[in-house]
Amino acid sequence: MPVLLDKVLRIGEGKQRRKLEAVARQVNAIEDDYVAMTDDELRAQTDEFKSRLAAGETLDELLPEAFATVREVAKRVLGQRHFDVQLMGGAALHFGNIAEMKTGEGKTLVATLPTYLNALTGDGVHVVTVNDYLAKYHAEWMGRIYHFLGLSVGMVLPQLSPAERRAAYESDVTYGTNNEFGFDYLRDNMAGSIDECVQRGHNYAIVDEVDSILIDEARTPLIISGPSDESVKWYDEFASLVKRLRADVDYEVDEKKRTVSVLEDGIERVEDHLGIDNLYDAVNTPLISFLNNAIKAKELFRKDRDYVVIDGEVLIVDEHTGRMLHGRRYNEGLHQAIEAKEGVRIREEYQTLATITLQNYFRLYKKLGGMTGTAMTESSEFDKIYKLGVIQIPTNMPMIRADQPDLVYRTEDSKYNAIIDDIAERHADGQPMLVGTTSVEKSERLSGLLKRRGIPHTVLNAKEHANEAHIVAQAGRKGAVTVATNMAGRGTDIMLGGSVEFLADEELRRRGLDPLEHSEEYEAAWPDTLERMKEQVKSEHDEVNDVGGLYVVGTERHESRRIDNQLRGRSGRQGDPGESRFYLSLEDDLMRLFKSDWVDWVLQTMKIPDDVPIENKRVTGAIASAQAQVESQNFETRKNILKYDDVMSRQREVIYAERRRVLEGADLHEQIRDMVDETVEAYVVGATEGFPEEWDLPKLWTALKTLYPVGVTEQQFEDEVGGVEGLTREYLVEELRTDAQRAYDAREEALGAEVMRELERRVLLSVLDRKWREHLYEMDYLREGIGLRAYSQRDPLVEYQREGFELFSAMMDSIKEESVGFLFNVEVQVNQPNPDLDTEAAQLQDDAAALVAGPPARPAVAGQAAAAPSAAAPAPAAAPATATTAAGVPAAAAAAGTAAPQHAEPMVGGAEVQDGSAPSTDGGVATDQRPQIVAKGLSKPAAPKKLAYTSPTVDGDARPELQVEDTEEKLAKVSRNELCPCGSGRKFKRCHGDPARRNA
Repeated sequence: MPVLLDKVLRIGEGKQRRKLEAVARQVNAIEDDYVAMTDDELRAQTDEFKSRLAAGETLDELLPEAFATVREVAKRVLGQRHFDVQLMGGAALHFGNIAEMKTGEGKTLVATLPTYLNALTGDGVHVVTVNDYLAKYHAEWMGRIYHFLGLSVGMVLPQLSPAERRAAYESDVTYGTNNEFGFDYLRDNMAGSIDECVQRGHNYAIVDEVDSILIDEARTPLIISGPSDESVKWYDEFASLVKRLRADVDYEVDEKKRTVSVLEDGIERVEDHLGIDNLYDAVNTPLISFLNNAIKAKELFRKDRDYVVIDGEVLIVDEHTGRMLHGRRYNEGLHQAIEAKEGVRIREEYQTLATITLQNYFRLYKKLGGMTGTAMTESSEFDKIYKLGVIQIPTNMPMIRADQPDLVYRTEDSKYNAIIDDIAERHADGQPMLVGTTSVEKSERLSGLLKRRGIPHTVLNAKEHANEAHIVAQAGRKGAVTVATNMAGRGTDIMLGGSVEFLADEELRRRGLDPLEHSEEYEAAWPDTLERMKEQVKSEHDEVNDVGGLYVVGTERHESRRIDNQLRGRSGRQGDPGESRFYLSLEDDLMRLFKSDWVDWVLQTMKIPDDVPIENKRVTGAIASAQAQVESQNFETRKNILKYDDVMSRQREVIYAERRRVLEGADLHEQIRDMVDETVEAYVVGATEGFPEEWDLPKLWTALKTLYPVGVTEQQFEDEVGGVEGLTREYLVEELRTDAQRAYDAREEALGAEVMRELERRVLLSVLDRKWREHLYEMDYLREGIGLRAYSQRDPLVEYQREGFELFSAMMDSIKEESVGFLFNVEVQVNQPNPDLDTEAAQLQDDAAALVAGPPARPAVAGQAAAAPSAAAPAPAAAPATATTAAGVPAAAAAAGTAAPQHAEPMVGGAEVQDGSAPSTDGGVATDQRPQIVAKGLSKPAAPKKLAYTSPTVDGDARPELQVEDTEEKLAKVSRNELCPCGSGRKFKRCHGDPARRNA
């Protein structure tokens, strides 16, 4: 079946190939015209192309001329001329395909063709690489072509500040890794103002090593998580409180069901202790979970049975095995309650703040292209998931590498002995070798064996990208032995005798010439340096050719044929000789997946010694079959992850689009009025079930009064229609809607239209952020247990879609309800603008950054935006216990348990609009022209935040990294006249050194 599917997918490949060949012929036909042009005339082509685009020509029509321009510039600037097959590859990328080009065919240079062409639109092109070093190296190397042609080039690297990231995305061409692009997208959708956003859209992306990024790494989504809003102090408070409560008097415990319930006496004691009137009031609803968890920790969880305490840490004990489960924690605050009970440090609970799979991130792009040496084996997945076709581009020179059959040994020790013997023999002849292993552990084992034999070698296991590229670039030198994990070194060619360009670049950098900072001197010195290096490498290249070229040794088969092909593909580039062979043993992981018992029986029956291998087509075929099965399983895993994320994706698009509208200053007036109507109608519909005589109108009015100042009474309505019997649901809805709109008009008249518009934006943004975070938590919780539905013969995915939709609908209703309640009830004050600060802000707007600049690897804009929704627009507490806001909690929200305790984040404008922030130019009202409003009596969330970023490794596993921002410590060490570390560009005394500003 897979063979048949492969044939179906490759229908029309000949037609596509002919189309690409036609492009190459067109470029060749006009090449002489561009060779005759001066440098200035070539540079002028960019402006001419842009003018023609503006006049209505398409990119496809400009393609031959643009490609010819880039080809000639590359020849003059880099000393490299695009081959015809590279022109074909560039056209394949432009048409939105994956170009499968063998290793050494110059894919990095190929990408310059469609990148330049698509950058002419001015919408930006993203070039995605597999690591930060290659992003920087390629941006500098290929950037010379773009700079020559008048285009700007940016790099998105981990250490960049938000302002630098924004500048990189504003460039015509932006280089970076998939993780950086994805996390920037998520952070943009957690930002508190449009000025904190760095990306400007998703126009066109070219993904280098597309199989690694879109296949291998797609098993793990990108996740930003942060501490939950719950204050740690409440756990200690309730831990000490429940010690004084008595079982069966203040609360009951059902050990069989592992549940607890608080009795009337217990409620009274808790209310007494906390000094509150009603534990079940809306503002106190979250306190109930603290109380329940504290009682559970006291009665249901026993030390040294359910958990142990070691070095001040509570570790869960597996009830079946008795082993400690390191890294595992009870959720929903229960683990913290146990920590409080035991008197150890209480660790914050982390929750997902933003997440997206790589599949759904790259599907955001209007057009996508990719390139790799090995994509055809995954062509069906590329087609199904990304709608990307795979086109095989022929090699520039004939492939003459000899791929030897596999050698299978009985034991792993005998296999390694054979490998060492083979390496020693070829090393003596001076043949360079690349030895591929499947793990760091096995590469180190092999290194130890080589050391014992006295064979000099280099171990490369993808830990340092800069060293990796350097080592791989020199792995083709005479006598070089490089032991590497299979994924290491991708993106850098192994050239026989050494990499000419790499050596030339290193030489110029040693002389202090940087391709970006000293571009003119670098360009002037490049041709001579390149020629010198070519002469240096040429003689060694010929020597290596004579001994057979690069020899690739595979120490075992990978679970994916594609990874094996990547390793083989390092040899035999550009018509060079080469050879490859895989050594296997019956103890290898993959061999255990199929009939290794049968192979073992053959070896024993034939009395073949352990150190004698077998070469058998049937064994090789069985291995290929096992690999195909594993590839199919991995595809199903990725497809399953994507199906679940597709549910979230549709929801994410709705929320992020709405959020973007708010940030860009959209007028929400009509939308808010619709929300008022819908919320009032929902209240009335919920209270008018059955006959009018059964309606509890006083309860409805009580609920409505928590929503808005009701201007009519139920008695007035009854008098109007002649008694309760005459009331209808439709009449109540219509009249109460009119009353609510009248109240909203009065609210707007009291505050002023301009302030009301800003209040609407701030409140909606804050409620939206908090509710979305709560929704992500609910969806995480749903996802964890949904697989159990299969036991009741129900499809877990269908159940997840159905319940996910219900949760989303409930969240949207809750957003409307709480937003309306806050808009009617929150008290605000308008800050008068400071002319001095406004003048200074205008001068510094280009250097504006977040309230606190983040650590090098992750900017604090994201940190603040994630852990609160943002510093500039903090999320609302559902109802902090203050006179100004207590009335703002809708009754239905209280019933749903959505209110937050007194320690939760403030709801509206706890901070002023940032001084020095650049005005929005994306439509709507410019940020610096909006009223500066503050919710009276409320303070900003604390600045120090911790965020965990989870991203995939090259093997598709999850790699979490924690970023900690300790603002207070940073500010404590700054003198008054130094620049403020927040990145605003002001002196510390005028920024966070000003007590009024620090406490704002």
